[in-house]
Amino acid sequence: MSTTKKSSKRGDILIDRVYDARKGEGVPEGAECFLVDRLWPRGVAKDSIELDGWPKELTPSNELRKRFHDGDLDWPNFSKAYRKELDDSFTAGDLDEALSELRSSLTEGDVVLLIAGKDTEHTHAKVLRDWLQGAL
Repeated sequence: MSTTKKSSKRGDILIDRVYDARKGEGVPEGAECFLVDRLWPRGVAKDSIELDGWPKELTPSNELRKRFHDGDLDWPNFSKAYRKELDDSFTAGDLDEALSELRSSLTEGDVVLLIAGKDTEHTHAKVLRDWLQGAL
């Protein structure tokens, strides 16, 4: 998979699959990597990949994730609901620590949001990346 890149004022926010990053593919030198899945990726030993963070508070809720994977929500409605979760958590102050860490990482260089999913087109990481660029 090619890494998805979105420009920002500081470092770039990239998206890649954790399985590719584990092989050393797709992660620019010096980039900081953050797992943005709520569950640990299947078949990946925790010592096989270097992570700079695992901000679960930025991931979709279990309920939202399950509704999307079960087909109860289509992509547009999932995206809208996930953005609402992020907005609500931001307003409540629940994301302060994670956002501070990402903001700091972006001043140093690129940040890679790692996902386990095969569908790189309809992934919550794209919604998160776009939301982060507005929040940071």
